[in-house]
Order: sequence, then structure tokens, then C-alpha cells
Amino acid sequence: MSMQFPELNYDFDYSIAEIDDKVSIAYTDIGSADNKETLLFIHGLSSYIPAWLKLIPLLKDHFRCIAIDLPGYGKSSEGVHSGGMDLYADVISRFIQKLNLTNVSLVGHSMGGHISLSTALNYPHLIDKLILIAPAGLETFSEEEKEWIKKISSPEIFCMQTDKQIRYNYEINFVSMPHDVEPMINDRIEMKKWKNYKDYCRIVNNSLNGLLDNPVFEKLNLITQRTLILFGKNDRLIPHSILHKNIIPEQIAQTGAAEFQKAIVSLIEDCGHFMQYEKPEIISGEIINFMAE
Repeated sequence: MSMQFPELNYDFDYSIAEIDDKVSIAYTDIGSADNKETLLFIHGLSSYIPAWLKLIPLLKDHFRCIAIDLPGYGKSSEGVHSGGMDLYADVISRFIQKLNLTNVSLVGHSMGGHISLSTALNYPHLIDKLILIAPAGLETFSEEEKEWIKKISSPEIFCMQTDKQIRYNYEINFVSMPHDVEPMINDRIEMKKWKNYKDYCRIVNNSLNGLLDNPVFEKLNLITQRTLILFGKNDRLIPHSILHKNIIPEQIAQTGAAEFQKAIVSLIEDCGHFMQYEKPEIISGEIINFMAE
């Protein structure tokens, strides 16, 4: 089965899990399988496994750490799909069963947080705990707001992004962008030359629509898992910087947490949206403490 980006150079060991005849999942598996608990890391929109590579080394002595590329991203299978949250949740459930994983807690960033929520709702028996890092899904949008977002987004707009726009899209994820983000920026710029780039842009756009079309806020009260919600106090992406400019991240976190049966919130000072890359030591400490409770 063909990868989305065979041209991508991963300087770490990874494996491929064949989910079915159309879907394969690239993943990295770090930390001993003897560890009783497994953390399964799910990246956000336009992202991939390397988004976790500053956090996992701080957790691998405590947990088995598995990070995946979602289908259509990184080195997972090529091919345009719907980008629906239930589709991603289904793939994750089958991945967990394919690898015979037990005691699995999901660690989801941004869109990966929304996917984690959908997975916990659809397959509660497979998921132990939830760790949501600057998650999508807690911020709600009216139908008019959804239509506005869709109007200013398209595969063509994603495809036409200049190198400068790509760099800016990374910069706004941080209070102060670390220099070691450069390889990710370079990967993203190089992708424009690769054969599956147009399909990738369609998947990103479909995934954005999937976030809007599959809201989970009204179902959060059904989630039985203990949940940790992490937000950076200086997140510039959630809440939406134009539509919800008078709302602060803390409001999104606390309003969302109130819907859960068992959720706690931690707000991180001087931290933006890409929390696990900006403050990996703090985030790893939060995760270790939460998992030990």
C-alpha cells in the first residue's frame, strides 16, 4: 500500500500497521511494552508523528508511547477520504485492536483532541483515560460561523500557501517559536513539490470540515473516562481569533470541562497552541501526575 509522502524523511524508527486493504497506519512505538499503560498520541490538522518527538522522550520511561500518522498524513496511506471524526475514530479503534493494545489512554492535540473525544464516545471499552492538549471540540460554532469558516477554506487555498504563509502558520502556534521547529517547517514547504500534495490539501480541508460537521460538545457528558484538559494561556488558535476574539482559552477550557463527568483543567503560563513543543517538560509532568492519580 502506498504512503501519502514516501519522500518524507523520518530519522526515527517507525512501523506500518495494515488496517485494511485501503488504510495503513505509520507509527512509532517507544518505551517498554512491559509498561502497564500505553499512551496513544494523535496529532492535529496538517501535522504528523514528529509533533510528539519532544514530549515522548520525557514519558517513555513511564509508559509505552505510540504515536501515529493519521490516514492521509505523513507516512500513512495515501488516498483522499472524508476527513470525518468518526472515520478517524474507527481507524484508531481498529489500530488499537490490530496491535492488541490494552490500558490505552489517548493523548490528542488540537484536532487530535476532537478525534480522541470521538473515539472515547464511539469505543469507550477501548479507552482508559483522555489527555487533551489544546483540543478542538470544546469550542462551539453557530451554523453561520461554520459556513463562514468553510467559505474562506478550500483545498486550493491550502495548496497555494506561500513559504512565508507556511512559516507564519507555525509561528502563531507559539508564544516564542523554538528553533527546533525548523525541520517541520522545511518538511511542510517541501511537501508542495511532492506528487500527493494536492490530495493532502483535500484531506486537510475535508478534516477541517469534519471538525465543524461532527461537534462533540453536546455529548461530553457521556464521556466516562477521567480527562485532563490542557490549554496554553496564550493560545492564538483556540478560541477562533476572529469569530471569538472576546473569549480567552481559559473560558473554553472551563466551560468544556464542566460538561464532563470527570475532568480537570490545567492552564499553562506563557504557552501557545503547540503546547507539547513549547513546554514539553511541563506537559510531561502534568501527564505523569494525572496518570498516577
